Amino acid sequence: MEARQKEKEKAKKQVLLRLSPNLWNELAAWAEDDFRSINGQIEYLLTECVKKRKKAKE
Repeated sequence: MEARQKEKEKAKKQVLLRLSPNLWNELAAWAEDDFRSINGQIEYLLTECVKKRKKAKE
């Protein structure tokens, strides 16, 4: 039972995200430069922002 709960916690959540075409193009170019998918790039950027926010609160 605990294993199932841990698997659910690890599962990625899906989100609908609306972006302007200009922002999409910028992210796509940045993702390509970093050898990531656009989803991977967005996840990376959000993760970094959360880390910075946590540090700023300390």
